[in-house]
Amino acid sequence: MDDSAVATDTSRLFNAWYYQTACGSPYQRNDHWLGIFGELADRIIAEIGPRSVMDAGCALGMLVEQLRARGVEAEGIDISGYAIAQAHESVRPYVRVASVTEPFGRRYDLIVCIEVLEHMPRHEAEAAIANMCMWSDDILFSSSPYDHKEATHMNVNPPEYWADRFARHGFFRDVDFDASFLTPWAVRFRRRSEPLHRIVRDYERRFWELWHAHQQLRELALEQRDRLAHAVAAREEAERLAEERHAYTIRLESELTRKNAHIRYLEDLIHRLEHGRVMRLLRLLTGRK
Repeated sequence: MDDSAVATDTSRLFNAWYYQTACGSPYQRNDHWLGIFGELADRIIAEIGPRSVMDAGCALGMLVEQLRARGVEAEGIDISGYAIAQAHESVRPYVRVASVTEPFGRRYDLIVCIEVLEHMPRHEAEAAIANMCMWSDDILFSSSPYDHKEATHMNVNPPEYWADRFARHGFFRDVDFDASFLTPWAVRFRRRSEPLHRIVRDYERRFWELWHAHQQLRELALEQRDRLAHAVAAREEAERLAEERHAYTIRLESELTRKNAHIRYLEDLIHRLEHGRVMRLLRLLTGRK
């Protein structure tokens, strides 16, 4: 769809109904969401250590709240007036209604943009990237690569699309930073000014590490598959032997039952012979002799 056919005023979409229904569990300031953003704030501080942060698309401002509670100079903007109105009173001076395409007015050590640009028409999302790249050299970025079912997701793209757009502004993935604590597809984009061959070297190094790990995991999976196949075969053989032993045991028990019955028959026959008329006559005759 042509971006020009998409209404750019999307703020009306992000109302109370959206925050109650479109974020998994209702998106509101409670222990669940404060706990999530508290953990994110801890990881950001521990692994990046910014002194100032802009949360671009801050929604209810909970990340701003958690960062400021930990001594970080955090601010936030969001296009939703409803969301900003729900921010805790402690951070209301630091959050405002604005678009991520608008100049921030100051530079930040880090800009965080979590699941925002997929909600924007493509041309606006690209303008937002250009804007963020103007106001920081370090951007922690996440955009869902596959959630097309969400009604407000009008610009869902795979990770390489966003990498391409950031690279146009001199920002490249920090290949040594694991941003998966944010989302599985999150990336830390940083401004790189060194020659292209050095950037390519880092990408190739990381690619080789991941390729080698993939190969080893594949080999391990094949080994485990073979071991599992052997274990299944051994189990089936054990089950077959157990069935044979069980059948043999049944046959032995049947034979034993038959022989016991025959022994009882013989014992009864002997008893009858010993106490029969013929034996009594023999005893009498023997006694006379």
